[in-house]
Amino acid sequence: MSEPTDFGQLQLRPELVQALAELGYEEPTPIQHEAIPLLLQGRDLVGQAATGTGKTAAFALPILQRLADGDRGRAPSALVLVPTRELAMQVSEAVHRYGRGLGARVLPIYGGQPITRQLRVLNGGVDVVVGTPGRVLDHLNRGSLDLDRLSTLVLDEADEMLDMGFAEDLDAIILATPEQRQTLLFSATMPARVAKLARRYLQDPVSVQVGGGPATGGAPLVRQTAYIVSRAHKPATLGRILDVESPTAALVFCRTREEVDRLTETLNGRGYRAEALHGGMAQEQRDRVMGRLRSGTADLLVATDVAARGLDIDQLTHVVNYDVPTDPESYVHRIGRVGRAGRSGVAITLAEPREHRMLKVIERATKQRMHLETVPTVADLRARRLESTRAAIHEHLLTGDLDGFRVVVETLAAEFDVLEVALAAVRLAHESLGGTTEDEEDIPAPTVPTATAGRTFTEPTARLFVGLGRAAGIRPQDLVGAIANESRLTGRDIGSIEISDRFSLVEIPAAAVDEVMRSLRGTTIKGRKAQVRRDRTQTARSR
Repeated sequence: MSEPTDFGQLQLRPELVQALAELGYEEPTPIQHEAIPLLLQGRDLVGQAATGTGKTAAFALPILQRLADGDRGRAPSALVLVPTRELAMQVSEAVHRYGRGLGARVLPIYGGQPITRQLRVLNGGVDVVVGTPGRVLDHLNRGSLDLDRLSTLVLDEADEMLDMGFAEDLDAIILATPEQRQTLLFSATMPARVAKLARRYLQDPVSVQVGGGPATGGAPLVRQTAYIVSRAHKPATLGRILDVESPTAALVFCRTREEVDRLTETLNGRGYRAEALHGGMAQEQRDRVMGRLRSGTADLLVATDVAARGLDIDQLTHVVNYDVPTDPESYVHRIGRVGRAGRSGVAITLAEPREHRMLKVIERATKQRMHLETVPTVADLRARRLESTRAAIHEHLLTGDLDGFRVVVETLAAEFDVLEVALAAVRLAHESLGGTTEDEEDIPAPTVPTATAGRTFTEPTARLFVGLGRAAGIRPQDLVGAIANESRLTGRDIGSIEISDRFSLVEIPAAAVDEVMRSLRGTTIKGRKAQVRRDRTQTARSR
């Protein structure tokens, strides 16, 4: 089957195709291209794909495709189980955006949110429920979630859910669903316990794997770096990196047309010379954009993968993945645009904390290391801008032709020390070149401590005292699952766990202590309430 060039060729409903076009999606990712036709046929599916490969749309679009017209009743037709509340919100928002034209009713249910609101919405009727296992099981036990009409069950990031101790909850939830259902399981890795889960609950499933193929060669002259940064700080981080790197010309890749336009506007608002390039532009517009880039009128090109196909820009020195590519092949194609014909180049990837797995997938497939860097600080930026000012002044000193300014220096030197005159002139030049950093603030490190590309990203941690231990049957996965289900933390945020007979000690990011204590005090662990407080024997420390 030839690869479709747009979503229309996947036989999706016009409302879905229109929604995707408005969101700026130009073509299916590999997981979408492979999975959607199979899911529309009603097949069970096991998909091996990491975060960032487009798997949410891969399962959401077939679910929305099958929504009935008219009155759809109160009970949901689809349930999506995810490991964390953060992912529940993200998946829910995505399904809502895709299904807006169909009037899709989507509800995220997770810990840390008042259950009364969830009860009210469930009572009014929903089409798709996206939830964490613990809270979904709570609703099933209350009788507030009716799964009798469920036709599709999705287990998203199954390996994460099992790592976090949700195996028993998953069993209980799945047993509450109809036998005649379509079941989809997605996992970044496929350890034995995930394969066992698939064998137990899926019927004759098809398998789709993205990112685990043969190794793909890369460009040895390309310096490859990655930065872990939260979504909210990505535009500022990109600007900071561009200031420090000072590319001759850079190509910035985004996933959608909408993001291309938004980022281009943001960069121009910050004083960069950026141009947008995507599939929604006429050829005449594309030609003008490329002309400005090649003439040096613009030095940043923000583009989608589709629009950038076939581009060969001689002066290109940097490629930036504003979003982590959906597969290793896309990554290699992108970074291959620099480092050509013996020239060196730089490839930079901005990854959100939850996308660190995809970086590892890319590294394994390309057999090349991405060096993890910290976001440049205000001090780094100040030093780089001072260096730029020094270089500019040095160039003027070498070219000469300064006699016309001699009278100004001599007049000032009669009143001030010559060094003071020079310092004032340098400051004036520095500010005129945009070198001031007075309004700049350091970009905060992400709250998720992530080990990526051979280097550990750290932040201060603290220990919590939990008044349940071995005597209550508490295991590490019980504590991980309770914290991840009721707070914004994921299993990877949680450090060492010590379980004694009567209590447990859990290491978490210091910034999340208050939130986690509130969350755990409002829930139960293995059916029991627990005393939760800061560990008095150890203060916050760095991991």
